[in-house]
Amino acid sequence: MIAVNTQYQPLAQIEAKRMKKAVLIFSGGMDSTTLLYDLVSQQFELYLLSFNYGQRHKIELESAKRTAEKFVLPHKIIDLTSVNQVMEGSSLTRSHIDVPYGHYAEESMKVTIVPNRNMIMLSIATAYAVSLEAEAVYFAAHAGDHAIYPDCRQEFVDKLSEVTKIANYHPVEIRAPYLQMDKGDIAKRGVELGVDYSMTYTCYEGKELACGKCGACQERKEAFLKAEALDPIKYQD
Repeated sequence: MIAVNTQYQPLAQIEAKRMKKAVLIFSGGMDSTTLLYDLVSQQFELYLLSFNYGQRHKIELESAKRTAEKFVLPHKIIDLTSVNQVMEGSSLTRSHIDVPYGHYAEESMKVTIVPNRNMIMLSIATAYAVSLEAEAVYFAAHAGDHAIYPDCRQEFVDKLSEVTKIANYHPVEIRAPYLQMDKGDIAKRGVELGVDYSMTYTCYEGKELACGKCGACQERKEAFLKAEALDPIKYQD
């Protein structure tokens, strides 16, 4: 008699179960876009979350939308504009405060900090991950952020990940795999992955053409120089 495998499942179902499920905070910038390509290459089942928190550069959300459509990935844009009223003091959310020009290492860049932004976004993303029974929330903080943004540092990621693992019955891990890489390293990784950087937006000014002078633009230019690659976007300067 031939033994029958009663546990037989179609190959497609087996592969689907093997896929790792995760939520990615996706701004539409070059860092989170590179991470998207990276996670797709690792065969993650991805769910994308973008946020409208009243940022002057919300044009980045259009970039996020186009890339999500390119990959045919679930993509939600969460409206946080009502929370904007209690997030004072940032040039990214207040039109009367000028976006500083120069490098991220300069003290003036602290005015671009949006109070508690990453904790708010990661908290919402964690709720989404719990509802999906996903194993992790990813975000693309990197080493270049450390000097200015406290919520992009290793200690913050470690502590918040500890909390999200015990805050719900379904544990979720916070992961920032680029935390020890600078933007140049990320650009190098993106070139390897074939990232279409023409679909990304970086500038803090929020205009159609990037200013080329703000900290975000300066860092992007340096990144492509380090990666020995051509930046496909146009700049005002």
